[in-house]
Amino acid sequence: MLNTLKNFFPYEYADSVFSIDYKKLFAKGFKAVIFDIDMTLVPHGFDSTPQVDNLFKEIHRAGLKTFLLTNNDEDRVKNFIKNIDTLYICNAGKPDTKNYLKAVEILQLSKSEVVYVGDQIFIDIYGANKSGIANILVKYVTATVEKNIGIRRNLEKIVLKLYSFSKSCQNRLGDIYKLEEF
Repeated sequence: MLNTLKNFFPYEYADSVFSIDYKKLFAKGFKAVIFDIDMTLVPHGFDSTPQVDNLFKEIHRAGLKTFLLTNNDEDRVKNFIKNIDTLYICNAGKPDTKNYLKAVEILQLSKSEVVYVGDQIFIDIYGANKSGIANILVKYVTATVEKNIGIRRNLEKIVLKLYSFSKSCQNRLGDIYKLEEF
């Protein structure tokens, strides 16, 4: 059973995309970061923000390529990236592995040189794990306090509780976090 559950366990679990030190990822040999959009970078359906736009610039300055892999349609993605220089695949059909692997191919990298960042265990993390791609789960972002989080989010809480007991599945990328500023 634990082997099956490991398919749902992230390599890392971060507070947000902003708590990740992308220079550290680059130093560890990663050459690209693939992101989900909704609830990972911005609340569902929201446009990009200046903070997100600057994050992509920071990631590029760190030497990493970026890519968006999303189940959203092309109009949503094109609107989102109006200030971001990045490649993308929309209507990706996640967690199916086909487009995770296609993204790696488009980036002209190997799976070991790519890390995936998303907010959903049963879609983002599961698909990345099935594809053999390192991944980081981030706490999902919302515009307001979510009162009805749905069955899937409640199931994710159970998986995260089991993940917290499986120390061998945690911190698989090592130190990838920004130092907190005091």
